[in-house]
Amino acid sequence: MRQELLADGRYDEARGNRAGAYTGRYEVTGTRIEYWDDSGFTADGDFEGDVLRHGGYLFYRAGSAAHREATAARRTPGA
Repeated sequence: MRQELLADGRYDEARGNRAGAYTGRYEVTGTRIEYWDDSGFTADGDFEGDVLRHGGYLFYRAGSAAHREATAARRTPGA
């Protein structure tokens, strides 16, 4: 799963090989993000540094220390 927050206030979420599985607009206020999907549903999330908690998932900013740590933990059994 990948979520791209675009500079123009739009987002694109990919699921597996399906790019653009979800698209819409977003607004960030402080550490809170609000989503308005093009299909009509709304969602929200919270940033904690380079980690986004959204919809029961954790998203990591690509290339950040948090992303590197999460990737390494997935590769290390029992981590």
